[in-house]
Amino acid sequence: MKLVVTEEQRELRDALRRFFADRSPAAEVRRLMETAEGYDPKMWAQMAEQLGLQGLAIAEEHGGAGFGVRELAVVFEEMGRAAVCAPFLATITAAAALEAGEGGHDLLPGIADGSVIATLAVAEDGGSWEPGDVRAVFEDGVLRGGKSFVLDGHIADLVLVAARGEDGVGVYAVEEASRLTRSLMPTLDQTRKLARVEFDGVPARRVGGADALRRALDVAAVALAAEQLGGAQRTLDMTVEYAKVRHQFGRPIGSFQAIKHRCADMFVLVESARSAVLNAAGAADESPGELPAAAALAKAYCSDAFFHTAGEAIQLHGGIGFTWEHDAHLYFKRAQGSRQLFGAPDRHRERLAALAGLTDAAGAP
Repeated sequence: MKLVVTEEQRELRDALRRFFADRSPAAEVRRLMETAEGYDPKMWAQMAEQLGLQGLAIAEEHGGAGFGVRELAVVFEEMGRAAVCAPFLATITAAAALEAGEGGHDLLPGIADGSVIATLAVAEDGGSWEPGDVRAVFEDGVLRGGKSFVLDGHIADLVLVAARGEDGVGVYAVEEASRLTRSLMPTLDQTRKLARVEFDGVPARRVGGADALRRALDVAAVALAAEQLGGAQRTLDMTVEYAKVRHQFGRPIGSFQAIKHRCADMFVLVESARSAVLNAAGAADESPGELPAAAALAKAYCSDAFFHTAGEAIQLHGGIGFTWEHDAHLYFKRAQGSRQLFGAPDRHRERLAALAGLTDAAGAP
């Protein structure tokens, strides 16, 4: 795999940066995170109609553009850089499950054209994203149970549920999402909405097995890692810019050795995170067998890198960095929320160790 960005991907990045700078400035992010829906339907439609983002990695025969996770990583990095409020991560995760499954391909065209917001419901009250911890049940054609921490579950038109059926854990599509009982959950990161979803006898159909679920979670981990990379890059950029213009003792604070060292450490974290994302995205497209380990590594490393750079951004901005009016606050809270989503860094490190044969599946030596 080549850990490089192609010219086409650079052009995509530049176009996206211009689009999000225009449609998702900080003021708009702050407005949207206060709304119940948490996104702008007009921008969502533009993302589909003008940029084709929702269908970017969906196969052409299913209405998409047929690109891969490498291109998705570019999109998520730019969305993370701008802290975009949109149900994109939820929808892409659901699309990955449908693409990997043996059924439900008829649901992909609606996702690709932006008319359907979808999500994948996996975690339950314990907060685990592991397929083995799923307790929701599918029997007699209906689902019973509940899910927590469902990305944009309060507005999704299509909800894919991880549940136990006759063949073990699988993915089941609830196409009449209005029949679900849904409520918003309180979150630290207000830019990303999470919901509690309950179902008692809701009709559903099986669209994939455990392999499709695991593939979707791995793709989601890579996508989130790319988003974290974008956020880390933004916090580094804003910190370096501030260090150039903030003066103490008659000189820019960036000229002090202690500040230089901390900014240099942030830079190393960001560039290492970039390598991890490129490796994982490449594995998703070219070496599926390597994806589980690459995804675990990327999610664990990028979670820690973003959390550290966001914290450093607040510290190095001094008093202004601690105020709600400064954008550093938005990124710090998103960094903390993203660390837990799809599994905390420690859980991914445990999985990576197990895949490398250093421990058993439970994490014991």
